[in-house]
Amino acid sequence: MSWLKRIACGILVLAFGCGRPPLIAPVSESSRVVAFGDSLTSGSGAVEGESYPAQLTTLLGCEVINEGIPGELSAEGRRRLPEVLREHTPDLVLLCHGGNDMLRGQSIAKTRDNLDAMLDAIRDSGADSILVGVPAPRLGLRVPGIYKELARKHNIPYEPDTVREVLTAPSLKSDRIHPNAAGYRRIAEQLADLVQAHDSR
Repeated sequence: MSWLKRIACGILVLAFGCGRPPLIAPVSESSRVVAFGDSLTSGSGAVEGESYPAQLTTLLGCEVINEGIPGELSAEGRRRLPEVLREHTPDLVLLCHGGNDMLRGQSIAKTRDNLDAMLDAIRDSGADSILVGVPAPRLGLRVPGIYKELARKHNIPYEPDTVREVLTAPSLKSDRIHPNAAGYRRIAEQLADLVQAHDSR
């Protein structure tokens, strides 16, 4: 192993607090990728074809199936996910959920339990997963620590900052809580980079 690879592996180990950095199977043209979430996934605030799953399809070179439902709570997503997994049999699931829980003042512990159960279901289906952190709607738009905690527990790739960064940039927003097309493009680009960075090849 080259010294550069040793440094990169060391950084991943320190970041995730375990002996094995989180890796996913390589994504190819034949891969089945599902983006699962709420309005941030469905593309609210942009026109059809400008959601992050639609733009990620071009960046990854394979279809990214949009399974986002605006307004959905994590408890509802937890109930819906098993059928989505059976229908699409994905190789990779991008999980971006929990924002509506925070908007409606739901218990953060319940949100954590629902996200944890969804990650268990994805793993049990045989698919890889990537977790996307969602900021709480308060001053600073901080991402709750449950996202990082769950990424470490499941040893999966985690995108902690992009949604928060987009939602704090007026030029990337369509309204208070949704990106515009450029904002979704930023999310798609970051996720494409994350997929490539954690490719197991």
